[in-house]
This record gives sequence, C-alpha cells and structure tokens, in this order.
Amino acid sequence: MRYSRGNGLSLLLIGLGVLILLGVFAPLLGWLFSLLLPVLMIALGYYGIRRGNALIGWIILGIGVIWLMGKLSWLIGPVLGIILIIYGVSRFKKGRPRY
Repeated sequence: MRYSRGNGLSLLLIGLGVLILLGVFAPLLGWLFSLLLPVLMIALGYYGIRRGNALIGWIILGIGVIWLMGKLSWLIGPVLGIILIIYGVSRFKKGRPRY
C-alpha cells in the first residue's frame, strides 16, 4: 500500500466514520445534525428569495424558522422568562413616584 501526502486526512475521515457508525459520537452528532436540516432550509429559502422565487422561498424559510424554533425551544423558553422578569422588575422600580 502506497502512502502519499493526502492519505492522512482520508484515514482520519475513515476513522471518524467508523466511530460514528459504532455509536461513540452519536449523541453529540445526532443533536448537531438535527439542527443542521432546519438551518439548511432557512438558507435554501433565503437563496430562493434572492433568486426571484419569492413564494417558494418564503414558504421554505418559514418552515425552517418554525422547525428551528421547535428544536431550540429548550433555550428560547428560559431566555424569554428571564427577559420578562427583568422587564417587570424595571417597570416596578420606575412605577409611580413616592412623595
């Protein structure tokens, strides 16, 4: 077997592929790949809008955004709660003037 200069990356990719198939990286990569498809749909929708096919582009973009929001709801919910608490406290402090 001849080794040339470009075989190192090939062997690394083969090794990562075997590890993925064996399930070593499956929990991490499964989560990342589940985010990849909605992001690709958003990019495809934006590309469609820019190329002039606005109706299909907006539909694909909207589906991608809704899908991504569903995937990131574990992050969006607590952040929204923190923002509402901070806004409520700031409004409470500004309240009516005390004499």
